[in-house]
Amino acid sequence: MGFKSFAVGLIIRVVMIVAVAYVGVFFFQKEQSVLQGIMFSMIVLVLTVNLISYVNTTNRKITRFLESIRYSDFSSSFTKDSKLGPSFREMNMSFNEVIDAFKKTRAEKEEQMLFLQIMIQHINTGILSFDNDGKIGVINGAAKQLLQIPQFKDIHDLGKLSRALLRNVLQLKPGGSFSIKINNDLHLNVQSASFKMEGHSWTLISFQNIKSELQKNELQAWQNLTKVLRHEIMNSMTPIASLANSLGTILEEDVEEKDDGILVMQRDCFMDLSEGLETISKRSAGLVEFVNAYRDYTNIPQPVIKRFAVEQMFENICVLLKEELTKADIKLIPKLQPKDLEILADPDLIQMILINLIKNAKEAMALAVNRTIILSAGTDSQSVPYIQVIDHGEGIVPEAIERIFVPFYTTKKTGSGIGLAISRQIMNLHKGSLEAESVVGEKTVFTLRFG
Repeated sequence: MGFKSFAVGLIIRVVMIVAVAYVGVFFFQKEQSVLQGIMFSMIVLVLTVNLISYVNTTNRKITRFLESIRYSDFSSSFTKDSKLGPSFREMNMSFNEVIDAFKKTRAEKEEQMLFLQIMIQHINTGILSFDNDGKIGVINGAAKQLLQIPQFKDIHDLGKLSRALLRNVLQLKPGGSFSIKINNDLHLNVQSASFKMEGHSWTLISFQNIKSELQKNELQAWQNLTKVLRHEIMNSMTPIASLANSLGTILEEDVEEKDDGILVMQRDCFMDLSEGLETISKRSAGLVEFVNAYRDYTNIPQPVIKRFAVEQMFENICVLLKEELTKADIKLIPKLQPKDLEILADPDLIQMILINLIKNAKEAMALAVNRTIILSAGTDSQSVPYIQVIDHGEGIVPEAIERIFVPFYTTKKTGSGIGLAISRQIMNLHKGSLEAESVVGEKTVFTLRFG
């Protein structure tokens, strides 16, 4: 409606200019009067200026509206009665409605931003953000309290607290995390995320002091270890002490001293002593074996990380275990996708884990019908490499699936129960994981995941 009226007004003014110009030319040609020519020219000029003003009035209104949007200046308002008459009231009302909508949206955005800032300041986790130039954007009170860095305006100021912390933060990829001990009171867990705002790339870092959590876990680990040590040691020492006491009683009661000072022992007494000492020797050997297993668990070497081809390692394992598996009528099938898969890890330690898992699988398949073990490797949907050992043995009951990684826990009649615990610890040293899944009577899958 408004634009239709505007078009009519524009046409009328153009027609008037053309009509006046035509009449002026007509009279000038007929009467040859310079004065009339000048008069009609002035009229045309006035009408032209009026036309320009008429058009510019609308342009200025639209320009002012667009500038209000561009510079987020929503204080402007457009009156419902325009100099252009009632035809533009609808447009003015539309302008005001758009301005009000933007004003409401900005107010809601500011409220959300205020809420977010208040929430960030009140959470216990330290939060800070920095751009590609290292300039700090947001930093909350928890981060300031944790880091205790005065004049913290640039991410490189982290070096004042710890050069290692700064280096790890700058090298940290989005979505990554690491833990670092700064001092006796500060052990930080750091996580990273990235985002873009107003065309600039930002990195968001969260800090959390996990000292108390580590102490709690450490205390629990020591308590669990103490229970295991007490159990194993008591199982060995109690019968040894009891047996030694019994042997002492036998010596007192069944050994006779002759007149010449020679001690005489009955054959039954000798046999009892011999059997008792043999039992003490076996129990002592078992205790030594347990202590050696504990030593192995607590003295795992640091991995020597390097890139190696998984296919070559699979070939080595197949050669090493071929004779042993053939005797057990078990076939080891390697599967690798892609064929040129490489892993960044310690090949010797990873090979040791896989050999241990394959031997466990062989023992679990004593009564299995499907006598194949699959050694598989590949990458998951997030391009994280993995290796799996899959057997079709008796499986592991759900109650034991997590306990199998506890040191000295075993579901087998023989063994120290330390192999899987060591294997998981080795994977932890690689910043990876070792997990088990099992369906009783069907199959068991152990998965080594790197990264």
